[in-house]
Amino acid sequence: MVRLTRIYTRGGDKGDTHLGDMSRVRKTAPRVAAFGDVDELNSAIGVARAHDPAGPADAWLAAIQNDLFDLGADLCRPGGGEGEEPPPSGRAPLRATAEQVERLERWCDEVNDTLEPLTSFVLPAGSPAAAALHLARTICRRAERATIALGDEEPINPQAVTYLNRLSDLLFILARAANRDAGGDVLWVPGGERS
Repeated sequence: MVRLTRIYTRGGDKGDTHLGDMSRVRKTAPRVAAFGDVDELNSAIGVARAHDPAGPADAWLAAIQNDLFDLGADLCRPGGGEGEEPPPSGRAPLRATAEQVERLERWCDEVNDTLEPLTSFVLPAGSPAAAALHLARTICRRAERATIALGDEEPINPQAVTYLNRLSDLLFILARAANRDAGGDVLWVPGGERS
């Protein structure tokens, strides 16, 4: 259990922060950018949940918010590559798992099976719930890019990238479902706004 008695520590006033292994890095480091984008994604999903998504989506999004805290902890702790050694404490670090990815895939399939096939690209618009889910999807893609960039420089848990990739798919599908319930997708009309 985490216990926070004071929120400010002044430890980051010079632009550095602690990682999960207690090493210090600049707040502009790729690792901090990756877990920072995951944190922003989690907040965007909270906004999407405030729009009362229908069916099981709210419960799924609640579980995903918890997963994203786990993923942030994963990215916050250096390592995670193949053959990772356990830390001296003997407790394995929290890492994203294949089971979490498989759960996202099941949810994708469950909702996508209820949608009409796409005949055009869709605009990130429509109902408030759909628009919020589309915004979360684009933040998820940024978090994925930041995580890939981190992995290009340091070993990371490969499931972190896979989880974010699959989550962006689910957020797209949930946005389509929200728009279906509110009248349908908002379709792209190539060149449609030119006079």
